[in-house]
Amino acid sequence: MSSLVYSRLLTNQLVSKLPSIDGPPSGFARCEDSGPATAGGGSKAARLRIDLTSTFLSGNRNPLLKRRGSLSTRYKENKTRAIKSELKIQTGECGFVLEDVPHLSDYLSDLPTYLNPLQNNPAYSAVKQYFVDPDNVVAKDIVVQINSPRGLHFRRAGPRERVYFQSDEVRACVVTCGGLCPGLNTVIREIVCGLWYMYGVRDIIGIEAGYRGFYARNTIPLTPKVVNDIHKRGGTILGTSRGGHETSKIVDSIQDRGINQVYIIGGDGTQKGAAVIYEEIQKRGLKVAVAGIPKTIDNDIAVIDRSFGFDTAVEEAQRAINAAHVEAESVENGIGLVKLMGRYSGYIAMYATLASRDVDCCLIPESPFYLEGKGGLYEFIETRLRENGHMVIVVAEGAGQELVAESMQNMDSRDASGNRLLLDVGLWLSQKLKDHFVECKEVLNLKYIDPTYMIRAIPSNASDNVYCSLLAQSALHGAMAGYTGCTVGPVNGRHAYIPISRVTESPNRVKTTDRMWARLLSSTNQPSFINYNEVMEAKRKKASTKLMEQVDNHSNGPVGTELDATVENQSSDKKEAK
Repeated sequence: MSSLVYSRLLTNQLVSKLPSIDGPPSGFARCEDSGPATAGGGSKAARLRIDLTSTFLSGNRNPLLKRRGSLSTRYKENKTRAIKSELKIQTGECGFVLEDVPHLSDYLSDLPTYLNPLQNNPAYSAVKQYFVDPDNVVAKDIVVQINSPRGLHFRRAGPRERVYFQSDEVRACVVTCGGLCPGLNTVIREIVCGLWYMYGVRDIIGIEAGYRGFYARNTIPLTPKVVNDIHKRGGTILGTSRGGHETSKIVDSIQDRGINQVYIIGGDGTQKGAAVIYEEIQKRGLKVAVAGIPKTIDNDIAVIDRSFGFDTAVEEAQRAINAAHVEAESVENGIGLVKLMGRYSGYIAMYATLASRDVDCCLIPESPFYLEGKGGLYEFIETRLRENGHMVIVVAEGAGQELVAESMQNMDSRDASGNRLLLDVGLWLSQKLKDHFVECKEVLNLKYIDPTYMIRAIPSNASDNVYCSLLAQSALHGAMAGYTGCTVGPVNGRHAYIPISRVTESPNRVKTTDRMWARLLSSTNQPSFINYNEVMEAKRKKASTKLMEQVDNHSNGPVGTELDATVENQSSDKKEAK
């Protein structure tokens, strides 16, 4: 075998096994200011501006609606599925932009409206200004420069004076999808009780086992009595599953069952599914409102302030960290290693670390780390053990995936929801630390704790219970007012109706250039691993050089024979494939 063949083969093997050092993809383009008006009628953008009148904001927006391009032209195409919904953009003075959500009147003309039943509800009739003003919007960004444009806004959530459904004509359904999360039962309970007591709706059903329950399972009648105390239990009384999204079957079931309000509780993939369901309902011209309620324990939903279940998860994670600290400080050279949830975002790990103050090192997906060399994890652990005799490490489940090189071939595996199946970084890191200390001939007592499923399955705490109630009520107020194909959540402390494309376009990640991450580094005094790229590149070159030296020194030995066999196998595989 020639040295050229050796070189190419080794390069391909090396590149396939070593971790990537490429940076994260760039963010999505923001809405731009339409520019100042000019003399003589103003610029083209200015002439296209539409005044935000009460008529438009109250729901009758057909004469004023100006549709812009599809998501494929406004945003980068999502790798899993491009949502084709058209955004509804309205611009105003001083760079004001309203990104509105779909409404039943967009595709169904001459819909009758009715007085909101809350006007006669003794619990709410006495409240001044209970109904949301039609001109109320919520700003996406509240910290801006003095002379900057007003920027992007969303429609404020809440009850309207007029609704598009009569109480006795509503048939609502609730479905939960994806993984478990504290607060699911609370959201279900508040949707049922809100529809029942606020709007007088008596026909509410639950869809079992996620999306596939629409066409493969029976429904469950839901009443306030059925859901009375479910908020005290973890999980979901409706059951859940991943995948199973067959749009035509789901909409057929909605149409056949006479459902006209659909409440979908789930994460990123679930919300994308809700958008597709809305599009099919719109094509069929059905009077069905689809409201999404975002769910992710990791707090990785974009735009909204936080996701429900996150506060509970951080609070419960303290128990695991406290246990790890007790174990570590009770033995010689003790390390307590705790793995917490955080597939793409390390918010739980970061906030649990800041709340605990017992953690010495926090590893998250957004901050790549390395083990060996100056400024690496091994060096920091050795120093901390010499100083304190023990330490606690918190690692998010999505951290260090690129370092688990032994199982690189499994990195692209995905579950039924399209989420990447993660390798167990906790077990991998545990073994790496044990092997390192054996090589150094030093004592190590490591205790590994994985409380993931314990945290997911508990009931929500008081803070999340209140938050879940607000989410549920915002969703049902919107559905009754005719808004559809949207999701709800707090933006800068005010609940808003948000286009689904906004919350699914990219996950919410920890900003390692933000002051919150700086506070964590100050608390733990851990290395920032800012030289990650340089270290990994040096490691790549070193490994490549070592392999090339082996080829040069043993071209006719066992290594050369093994490479010959590899090349022959690859050639035969190609022939069989052809």
